[in-house]
Amino acid sequence: MKHEKSLGKIGLKGLHHIFWDEPVSVLVEEALHRHEGCLAENGALVVETGAPSGRSPKDKYLVKTRDTGDVWWGSVNRPLAPEVWDRLMAYARSYLQGREVFVFNGFAGADPDHRLQVRVIAERAWHALFARTLFIVPKPDEVLHDPPDFTVLNVCGLKALDYKALGLNSGIFVVINFAERMILIGGTNYAGEIKKSIFTVLNYLLPKKGILPMHCSANVGKQGDTALFFGLSGTGKTTLSADPDRRLIGDDEHGWTNHGVFNFEGGCYAKCIKLSRENEPQIYNALRFGSVLENVILDDRRCPDFDDGSLTENTRATYPVAYIDNCVQEGMGGHPKNIFFLAADAFGVLPPIARLSSEQAMYHFLSGYTAKLAGTEAGVVEPTTTFSACFGAPFLVHHPFTYAQMLGEKMRQHDTRLWLVNTGWSGGGYGIGKRMKIGYTRALLSAALSGALDHVGYVPDPVFGLQVPQECPGVPADILQPRNTWTDKGAYDRAAADLARKFVENFKAFEDRVAPEVIQAGPRLEGIARAAS
Repeated sequence: MKHEKSLGKIGLKGLHHIFWDEPVSVLVEEALHRHEGCLAENGALVVETGAPSGRSPKDKYLVKTRDTGDVWWGSVNRPLAPEVWDRLMAYARSYLQGREVFVFNGFAGADPDHRLQVRVIAERAWHALFARTLFIVPKPDEVLHDPPDFTVLNVCGLKALDYKALGLNSGIFVVINFAERMILIGGTNYAGEIKKSIFTVLNYLLPKKGILPMHCSANVGKQGDTALFFGLSGTGKTTLSADPDRRLIGDDEHGWTNHGVFNFEGGCYAKCIKLSRENEPQIYNALRFGSVLENVILDDRRCPDFDDGSLTENTRATYPVAYIDNCVQEGMGGHPKNIFFLAADAFGVLPPIARLSSEQAMYHFLSGYTAKLAGTEAGVVEPTTTFSACFGAPFLVHHPFTYAQMLGEKMRQHDTRLWLVNTGWSGGGYGIGKRMKIGYTRALLSAALSGALDHVGYVPDPVFGLQVPQECPGVPADILQPRNTWTDKGAYDRAAADLARKFVENFKAFEDRVAPEVIQAGPRLEGIARAAS
């Protein structure tokens, strides 16, 4: 009766049964009973999302009310009228009548002073398991309030059939209502929408408290030195932060307060295409009972075939952060000493590592560059440049400059060093060169973290102006300068000039907000002209 009353506060009535904060074993049993998935040989629950197998950014909306006057409206944050929200909520309430639901209550945010109490209501058992894995499970003695700070209602089986009349892009909808403190998800099985919608909420609320929300992973060394790793999907953010020699704080979303950084989550959500025990042992060993594999193909012995991307390249693994042997259980760390911007440059022109000035840090944070490869999305037939402000534009609610300004202030206050790391191609672009060896990237990161790169010479990149080290322990000197790795130097010059122009064109959107010295910290036009000649 108590649980029915709680859900009745948001209009959910006539439910057949409520599974309330069930343990992992029950959620797995219920998922199997409902044929939502099967068990892999390693004990993980394997599910298929169907289409879409990733986020639907064109189907994300914010309800426009008096509470959203400071929202960065545009292609990222699409406004939705309150009456459309009411219609969708009415559909959801009617849809769930007579059905069973699974409820998870927990937290987003490891810092007790700044966490958000979250409730996830889902019609799928595996979505509740996902929420239990990705958010923070309350301790037995912790008291939860009702209603929570934010509620996620996931009716994945419901599509808006009259979406055109409602002014929606499709039958899929991911809607955030700050006035109602609710999120409504429909028409998609992709579980990432659950966590990313809460990340979007925190991106709106935390800056108002002077806290910087960040789309980054974080770890800490034996000397207590915290490091952050920013990067878009496929750049190695999760892989590189899972370092056997350092303790993992979290793999995706963090906040930076006046006391240090804290993880938003209690689990990890790793892209696992081509995952191997050799290259990513910590992630590989974390996949066991209690974890979830999305769209991963099993062989005849039910062993995951991580090389098989026949369903999607965006195969995913979800597991508790505690499954990483040397994790930071409390999910908190000190102020970062080093920050790494990761870019999977498919054009092979950026150096494998470079040191950035504070102005360059602002420029590249606002740019948020990486490259998408052919085949990763429908219609992508060759590598394409991708710029995502603050390395997380789809989740920003305020203008990107708000977050960039906060990052710059915190870096100056805590004397944080910043590096740009190319985890992409060397010796040529995609199809000609080769992907940077992960062993080299780890060696470069280790040298930066240990201070070994503080004692070497640097030379500026002629086009991008970045400070490139001339040597690094464990890394061949010839790969540090990308032009040296290309057989056709003229082809490198043309590729570098082309990428630089795209940086300059993209940054025009921010020139009215930033200081002149930040604009000048971008690619050098004279270098572009020389490279193109």
